[in-house]
Amino acid sequence: MTEQGVVLQGTGGVWSVRTSDGATRDVSLRGRLKISADKLAVGDEVILEDAGGAWTIAEILPRRSVLARRSPSGAYGERIVAANVDQVIVVFAAANPEPHPRMLDRFLVIAESNGLQAHIVVNKVDLVDAAAARARFADYPLAGYPIHYTSTVTRVGLDELAAALKGRTSALSGPSGVGKSSLLNALYPGLNLRVGEISQSVNKGRHTTVGALLHPLPDGGYVADTPGLREVGIWGLSADALDRCFPEFVAHLGHCRFADCHHVVEPDCAVRAAIAAGELSANRYDSYVRLRHELQ
Repeated sequence: MTEQGVVLQGTGGVWSVRTSDGATRDVSLRGRLKISADKLAVGDEVILEDAGGAWTIAEILPRRSVLARRSPSGAYGERIVAANVDQVIVVFAAANPEPHPRMLDRFLVIAESNGLQAHIVVNKVDLVDAAAARARFADYPLAGYPIHYTSTVTRVGLDELAAALKGRTSALSGPSGVGKSSLLNALYPGLNLRVGEISQSVNKGRHTTVGALLHPLPDGGYVADTPGLREVGIWGLSADALDRCFPEFVAHLGHCRFADCHHVVEPDCAVRAAIAAGELSANRYDSYVRLRHELQ
């Protein structure tokens, strides 16, 4: 007997899988899959097999997409955060902790390099002046990113964010302490996710999500609540492909004097000319230069 399902989470070799009829089963990997190079991730679609009352994962179906990043702490290779994702929801706080646009740009490049649409959520807008928050993140709608300003205290922006999540598989990502779990609890009270306080000594959030968790949504779709990331590494992206991970640059690519223009020091660069003319964000361009140097 077999069933198809979606992996919701996994710890200690036991994986929680939601089957097509809505049931949830705790299963293990069949022996031959334990040594497979294709590591299992939340969001993976799998075939379960009943082996005398004990369900096992017999097959991992091909993925249509992955959200991956470099393994942390200098380790070589990639870490798959979630599989079969439709979009990435990058959550930053308007304050507490203080937002860092360079880190936001890094998250967006990871989404772009994985071929995934990204939405930006600026949470905790009740802590700041609304106009100031919009001014601070003004570069991103101009770059083509949908942006949601939200507060779990005043509930501003929550209906619009729920509409963006409905019927899709989304991965929530972003630094620790920005309120990802609080947002999910406010949107879907039945989730009852653990929420951590902000450490006042370092103004960084304490980790409350220890591994990616895929939650079925009551109005259709799934959302993966991913661990807060203190370091965000880009994996599998060449320096020469970085410019296409800045969507606002794309219209200017191919108009530089040199076909292999790096957009850093070359003469007659269309991207730098657009920066000088105020058509592109100088701050976003600075992120591009820093990331290109890192990738090189």
